[in-house]
Amino acid sequence: MTTTLKPTLGTLHLWGIAVGLVISGEYFGWSYGWGVAGTLGFLVTTLLIATMYTCFIFSFTELTTAIPHAGGPFAYSRRAFGETGGLIAGLATLIEFVFAPPAIAMAIGAYLNVQYPALNPKYAAVGAYVIFMTLNILGVKLAAMFELVVTVLAVLELLVFMGVVSPGFSLANFAAHGWAGSDIFGLPAVSGIFAAIPFAIWFFLAIEGAAMAAEEAKDPTRTIPKAYISGILTLVVLAIGVMLLAGGAGDWRSLSDINDPLPQAMKMIVGAHSNWMHMLVWIGLFGLIASFHGIILGYSRQFFALARAGYLPPALAKLSRFQTPHRAIIAGGVIGIAAIFSDGWINLQGMSLTAAMITMAVFGAIVMYIMSMLSLFRLRRIAPDLPRSFRAPGYPIVPAIALGLAVICLLAMLWFNALIGAVFVGFMLVGYGYFLLTHRQRANAPQDRLLQGDNL
Repeated sequence: MTTTLKPTLGTLHLWGIAVGLVISGEYFGWSYGWGVAGTLGFLVTTLLIATMYTCFIFSFTELTTAIPHAGGPFAYSRRAFGETGGLIAGLATLIEFVFAPPAIAMAIGAYLNVQYPALNPKYAAVGAYVIFMTLNILGVKLAAMFELVVTVLAVLELLVFMGVVSPGFSLANFAAHGWAGSDIFGLPAVSGIFAAIPFAIWFFLAIEGAAMAAEEAKDPTRTIPKAYISGILTLVVLAIGVMLLAGGAGDWRSLSDINDPLPQAMKMIVGAHSNWMHMLVWIGLFGLIASFHGIILGYSRQFFALARAGYLPPALAKLSRFQTPHRAIIAGGVIGIAAIFSDGWINLQGMSLTAAMITMAVFGAIVMYIMSMLSLFRLRRIAPDLPRSFRAPGYPIVPAIALGLAVICLLAMLWFNALIGAVFVGFMLVGYGYFLLTHRQRANAPQDRLLQGDNL
């Protein structure tokens, strides 16, 4: 059985994957943060999270270039902390990448529903799964080229949105009712600032997924740093610009609990029947499609890597005749489609389907960020001779900032989302139970020097 991925991706492909994985976060999801923190409170949250991600990416790039493995954080944590460490990071990453696509698919349905009110968003979401799972199965080079094209179009569309909305921007609109949540220690709306963390993370969630294409990258020690650093700078500029201009377009409160805030913000400026409005709805789909398509690539590689190492059923590591992990792609799709139709469970959380899926994905991401930064520190100590073509700048301060902010985010998430946090822990415990029962499976898995190293 073939379990080796073919390196075909260059710097532009990787930039397209890194930005494309995330860019839907600029189109929807983040505005739920306004509902809990207000515009000014959420601006504070976003600046803190942007700082965390910038420090994280500069540190994470060291790991990605030193250990270019399809498992990404799973591989780094296993190399640093052994099998249990790999399990924690691998399961957390899998949860992040499996629960983010249903939220994006529902937003695709919501955007299409603007044009076709009779179309059920859930059926549109399922259709998106079928189309883009198929595209991913047909080959990574084709998938990456498609990802690059739709990512470039999505970035251009966000710039168009900012240009069209900016003449109607009003700072008074943005600042009105700008703080939400209770004051703590005399500071305004501190509880809202912390409660909004999942939605600020959504601006940047999954950029680390490009690491899972590392085995398919040509010259990863050179191409990955360029893709990551240019990617995070692109996303920070877009996130701040979109949030400020959308919030100043009118009464932002009408945008704080919907899946299509950008078309609705533009409607405040140009009206419902403007050609700009129709263009945003249609071309805006490219942003959602870029992330949806890219995250399918990401979750499939995580399933593949865990299965190849014996942490999941080995059948999930089988490759198709197109050299893609087709069974892994399908497995994640089945889970995502089930999540789309899980309204009964979601109602127990007191939040919308989209907000709950975002929150679950963010729990996985934060645990993975913590494990990755801990792995960076440990590998510096136990594997000083590990080839590092890129070294984290400002070490140890920069990775320590990323680690500290990630821990604060996790604590705030658990405080404000205890029930979803409990479900997340439940998923992790189920995975640990499977892990305890499958030692022989891991022992029989193919040996992998990047996972084992010489220090464990």
